[in-house]
Amino acid sequence: MKVFMIGGTGLLGCAAAQLFLDKGHSVKSMALPPLPEGAPIPKEMELVFGNFMEMTDDEIKVLMAGCDCFVFAAGIDERVEFPAPVYQYYEKFNINPTKRLIGLAKECGLTSSVILGSYFAYFAKEKPEMKLTEKHPYIRSRIEQEEAALALADDKMSVAVLELPYIFGTQPGRKPVWVILIEQLYRMPGVTMYPKGGTAMLTVRQVAQTIVGAAELNKGANAYPISYYNLTWDEFLQIAHAAMGKPDRKIIHIANWMFKLFGKTMHKQYAKKNIDPGLNPVDLADIMGMNTFIDKKWSVSLGATDDDIKTAIFDSVKLSVDAFTGKQKLVDMKVE
Repeated sequence: MKVFMIGGTGLLGCAAAQLFLDKGHSVKSMALPPLPEGAPIPKEMELVFGNFMEMTDDEIKVLMAGCDCFVFAAGIDERVEFPAPVYQYYEKFNINPTKRLIGLAKECGLTSSVILGSYFAYFAKEKPEMKLTEKHPYIRSRIEQEEAALALADDKMSVAVLELPYIFGTQPGRKPVWVILIEQLYRMPGVTMYPKGGTAMLTVRQVAQTIVGAAELNKGANAYPISYYNLTWDEFLQIAHAAMGKPDRKIIHIANWMFKLFGKTMHKQYAKKNIDPGLNPVDLADIMGMNTFIDKKWSVSLGATDDDIKTAIFDSVKLSVDAFTGKQKLVDMKVE
């Protein structure tokens, strides 16, 4: 199988590309420069630097020619900040590219597509009473992206959307997404104040396994809730504290109403900076206070195997601390 991937030098795309190659497939990827210093970019991967959003359809079709599978390992998540209205940026970087690129893949005769999405979409469908799509622009956008992708599946093109949760692992030279968590913890007065919930998670290697598995195994149109481990916030924070060099740091559970008060303060701060948050900081309390756990059966069905989640969390937090304290100069995520 020949794979065409957008984002093959990123944390997840790079790991997936290497696994595709290890299993005998070939990979062509388009990515934005620069490359993180020391990143293990597969030498066997055909790499094209550029921005697909600035290319014509015909230019993209030239790159897709002769390929069998398309993987979209790019886009943005809720941590990237934009001015209001934020939804237009989710359309620009996630929804519209998904429609366009799967459509072009179909025109070029590719037979499968794999799109990296969010586990928020899974919970929006599982818990309609929470009205997550009404309260959070980012979650609404992930549902729209997912629906758009799956609608393009037919008897010639299979489409898989991977609803990804918290992911841990590092890529040398690249700034982890968890720096924002470290910033929050360092601002707290010597203790960690956090809700009582927990979350689904897995390692970068396991995400790569599900990407390759979806490319090889998926038939038709399917959204897969992806996870392998379910940890409470306390279990997660204990590992994070150790990575910060503060293993004895105390955790104080905050009530939902206290989280909402903090959310109102955050809302005011966003407004002052002209930022429109993808996740409403007030209503985020309802998500953070619950156990957003997912059975690992879907991930296992796509080929995910056991990994060391504790080490992955520790390494991710440690690199985030180094980035926050300026010990390492790292490449940040670029959207265009």
